[in-house]
Amino acid sequence: MKALERLLVIVALGVVPEAITAPDTAWAKSPVVVELFTAQGCASCKQANRLIAQIAGRPGVIALTWSVDYWDYLGWKDTFAQPEFTARQRAYGRRLGPRDVYTPQVVVDGSAQVSGDDADGVEALIRKAEHSHLRQPKIRILSGRRVKVGPAETGKGTADVWLVRYDPHEQDVKVTAGDNRGAVVVHQNVVRQLVRLGTWTGRPKTYKAPDAEEKGLNTVVIVQGIRGGPVLGAADGKTP
Repeated sequence: MKALERLLVIVALGVVPEAITAPDTAWAKSPVVVELFTAQGCASCKQANRLIAQIAGRPGVIALTWSVDYWDYLGWKDTFAQPEFTARQRAYGRRLGPRDVYTPQVVVDGSAQVSGDDADGVEALIRKAEHSHLRQPKIRILSGRRVKVGPAETGKGTADVWLVRYDPHEQDVKVTAGDNRGAVVVHQNVVRQLVRLGTWTGRPKTYKAPDAEEKGLNTVVIVQGIRGGPVLGAADGKTP
């Protein structure tokens, strides 16, 4: 393929300018999304938190830590938990099981779940996702608080477009009550903001992103089936 023809194909697929000189495989698939549901009041979550911290720097993987609030009754109010994070986990539970949510739980690409303290199980799901079929769509996080989702490569359907903002820094929280009293709980890639940008139906569409609620956060855009369906595509970048 001539250079100009290749450039036109790349632009049509929605690749960011920095990726134009990358190999043809650069956009073969979007990153694998690994989501940990955890709580500072969960005595068995510390190991899972450390596992996610190790995974967080891996190329081709987006690792997110969601703090849930249903263990607060044990005496410690989780400092990062938000009700909508628990709602996200419950949506996965209705699809993937078990219906009774638990921590620590890891969900990979919205398609499979495993206990967060099962390092081998988590790794197996990541490897399976890495070797999955070509996924869609292409996503670009643009300046001016805009997000562009490209066309579907195959098939039709409806999906949700989610904006996730997380803190990429390690955060250590000393717990002074509840089951983890006296322990320091390590966190990595803690989600601080979750916003549904709208619906995607397979046609190219640009969405406006809200302002970040805090400084220093990274942005992830996730396109996935409605009501906690499989992840169709994801992009990780600077906060628009």
